[in-house]
Amino acid sequence: MTIKRVILIGLTILAIAKVILSLVASWNEPQIQSRLELYQTNLFLSSTEWQGDNNDNSLDLTAARDAIIGNKPFQKAQQQYQQVLESAQTTKSQLIAKLQELSSEPVLTLTNGETSEAIVEVITDTPVSPQQQQWEKSLVQEEKLIDELDLRLGILQVQQGETKAALETWTNLVASAQTPDLVPVAHTSSVQTAQVLIALWQEPVNLLPNAEAKIKGNLDGWFSDRALTQLYQLQQNQDQLASLQTKKQQRAEQAILKLGLISLIPGVGGLLGVGLVIFLLVQWLLQGKKSLLATNGGIPWETPWDGEVIWQVLIFGFFFIGQILLPLLIPILFAVLGLNPGNFTVQMKAFYTLFSYILLAASGLLVLYFSIKPFLPVSEDWFSLKFRSNWILWGLGGYLVALPSVVIVSLINQQLWQGKGGSNPILPLVLEGNDSIAMFIFGLTACVAAPLFEEIIFRGFLLPSLTRYLPVWGAIVTSGLLFAIAHLSLSEVLPLATLGIVLGLVYTRSRNLLAPMLLHSLWNSGTLLSLFILGSQ
Repeated sequence: MTIKRVILIGLTILAIAKVILSLVASWNEPQIQSRLELYQTNLFLSSTEWQGDNNDNSLDLTAARDAIIGNKPFQKAQQQYQQVLESAQTTKSQLIAKLQELSSEPVLTLTNGETSEAIVEVITDTPVSPQQQQWEKSLVQEEKLIDELDLRLGILQVQQGETKAALETWTNLVASAQTPDLVPVAHTSSVQTAQVLIALWQEPVNLLPNAEAKIKGNLDGWFSDRALTQLYQLQQNQDQLASLQTKKQQRAEQAILKLGLISLIPGVGGLLGVGLVIFLLVQWLLQGKKSLLATNGGIPWETPWDGEVIWQVLIFGFFFIGQILLPLLIPILFAVLGLNPGNFTVQMKAFYTLFSYILLAASGLLVLYFSIKPFLPVSEDWFSLKFRSNWILWGLGGYLVALPSVVIVSLINQQLWQGKGGSNPILPLVLEGNDSIAMFIFGLTACVAAPLFEEIIFRGFLLPSLTRYLPVWGAIVTSGLLFAIAHLSLSEVLPLATLGIVLGLVYTRSRNLLAPMLLHSLWNSGTLLSLFILGSQ
């Protein structure tokens, strides 16, 4: 056995260990999908406030609102919030159990009433490990999320006439701050807001002096409007009610337009995609090898290199450098420069992400080049970029097919993971950043850099190379699965594997890398656009 193979074996063990640890770490991380559903639910709630006049534009918006939100929007919203609350409570219990296993002492809680900051301490004689610190941080975040969900759930209960249940929800939130149990710190600001809401809806009513400030500080959107409406009605403040009503109408109109925009592309595209899938299958059944699906379907690439080169590029060029080496070196580089990524603004995080990805792509492509250099030149089928062909049609068609395929798999995936399994770390930054410059930089990363690099590696190199040992369909599935695993989130494996298979089908049929690059870019662009629209509220 050569020294090179010994090194590759060692790197393979490291890479596999890193992947497994990352996937396991994502087990209890929340999916971005759960938050997206809540953001979309909030838009639904805002849109219910629309009260148009009798002109044509108002009638159109009213019809659009009714078509989008459907029947019983408040009941559906309450069910959605209840599901997320139950998931958060389960996650909190699991985190407490894990922390308890690390310590013979209970997980204590402290309350900082001045700063409203949560402080969680695990009393133990052993040093606190990074994993324990992460669990403590996650525990605080889950408790904060539960507080926010309780505040909003109570308002939804009031909206549906369940005032008694709402008062109980808020009272339990307040009581949790006074119970020295195995729970994180109760967040003072949320507790005070719950007390304000109790005072607004209890009998007899008790208007607290800081009610308006607490509502505006801890609630937003429809929830803030609903609580402020109750407050101003009790105060008989007609001026504030009129002003609030105007703002509600403006937000409702914006919500309807946003919902229409984020529903239009997936909705219309999904229907077209279903039709296209049916057409392709019927054509395949009728025409067989002459159909579009059969184009180049069974023709493998002539691969001049062996499995060791494939192994080297994938393990050393992608997983080791990208998942182990660079994540270690980049923070050291920034530390030497006196920069702390943890303190970056959203724009700086966007630049940091783009810089890191460019380094990853450059390193991976260099390894690929030097690995296959002895075999150059290769046939024209390899890394083909044919601008004068039908690659746009293949890319657009693949995108339409991917829409319903990935959505169906994602729905099944949601049932399997119940909101857990982690997500791409870029997505929450885009969702919460609400910054046009940061959005542009994230767009460069996700819609330009990622499609170029990942399609060269997974479709341009890996898939054709695997046809030396596997049939074309086997190479498509294998490269798609590795593409999904490389994103290091359990919840994304099935949806991304489905997307990877569609990308592989498009490439093997078109024999043009521009087609899957276009598909990949369209997919990421649609995702970022939806996140930006949802986050802008």
